[in-house]
Amino acid sequence: MTLTCAQTAAVRSSAKVQVQGVSKDYAQAGQRLTVLQDVNLYVEAGEFVGIIGPSGCGKSTLLNLIAGLDEPSRGMIYLNGRQAEQRLGLVGYMQQKDLLLPWRTVLDNTILGLELQGIGRRAARLRALGLMQQFGLQGFEYVYPATLSGGMRQRAAFLRTILADQEVVLLDEPFGALDALSRAQIHAWLLDLWTVVQKTIVLVTHDVDEAIFLADRVYVMTERPGQMQLVQPITLPRPRRLEMITETAFVALKARLLAALRGEPV
Repeated sequence: MTLTCAQTAAVRSSAKVQVQGVSKDYAQAGQRLTVLQDVNLYVEAGEFVGIIGPSGCGKSTLLNLIAGLDEPSRGMIYLNGRQAEQRLGLVGYMQQKDLLLPWRTVLDNTILGLELQGIGRRAARLRALGLMQQFGLQGFEYVYPATLSGGMRQRAAFLRTILADQEVVLLDEPFGALDALSRAQIHAWLLDLWTVVQKTIVLVTHDVDEAIFLADRVYVMTERPGQMQLVQPITLPRPRRLEMITETAFVALKARLLAALRGEPV
């Protein structure tokens, strides 16, 4: 059943993340520019939620607000069912670029967050080394980012995010720069890993296929000022298979989400 945006607005004590009536304004050339307007969203523990919308609609701004990098102009953000005014450092956040430091090896890039938390380099390296095989990076621990493929750089960045050990992970179009084959491979890898690490994930993407293949629910945003115009449950069975993208149920979901993106009635 497709949920209305009003049904997502009630405060949910069970939600890991909830955005309630959030708007965000910026000053531009002496005038107010509203980027987000009365946005409602919730994410339950262990859910994989996707957010899609037109370019410039405020998707990344929304993640920045959840992460505590910015503050809403109006509305509230809840973490673990509680109002969260101080959110910085409480969620993992992987942004569009991998942001690997070129002068640090793969291993030392992955432990950066742990070091910032005050964990010693030796202990941090031991923790990261125990996950290298699971993240497809075994044998590349001591090479530098310039030698890695795009997919491997994204895996290293994702490992760095996971090592921060936050229950909620925000992903901002992390696979947009990969070719179609690499994206398909990393999607399958990510879903396999998600079942193991048991994180709550919020993914912003411009790729409708990606959102459907990965998510339990997909939010569709309007053009700026961004609002949630559709909340679409994805009832495809798990584990997901790459062959699903050509099946009738997948194609029907894609048509519905594309219609919403075009502003058509759904």
